[in-house]
Amino acid sequence: MDNMNSKVLDTLNDLVETARDGQKGYETAAGAVADPRVKSELHRLAQQRAVFASELESKAQQLGGSTSHTTTVEGVAMEAAGAVHRGWINLKAAVGANDSKAILGECETGDEAALKAYNNALNEPLPLDVKNIVQKQQMEIQAAKQTITSLKQAL
Repeated sequence: MDNMNSKVLDTLNDLVETARDGQKGYETAAGAVADPRVKSELHRLAQQRAVFASELESKAQQLGGSTSHTTTVEGVAMEAAGAVHRGWINLKAAVGANDSKAILGECETGDEAALKAYNNALNEPLPLDVKNIVQKQQMEIQAAKQTITSLKQAL
């Protein structure tokens, strides 16, 4: 595998992890809010992130790579460190406090971290088809963040 392809696969792997964290974060948030409209929207966004991860994994496989999970102790520790880095770490505290506004605030933080990851990815030299997927997902994350902000303001 050439170096260029390797960099693209690394970028895709980072975005898959970002999408998976978002999926887990939104699932956790959905389970913790009472408002049915908010719960429904959070479930929709969790599903959206699952689709993102799937699209990115599929693209990585087309390029000859793999985005398989690591289940070693090091892998689990890295995944936890990555979750902190990707902005979803304070969600458990907000869930514990059962504060819907705080939970939505943590969802906003998670999406801000995701947008940073996507911006970083778009600064990499990506093949056009990969760049198109990343740009589409980035726009959907931006829209999701605006939706979350609106929901939070309405509470």
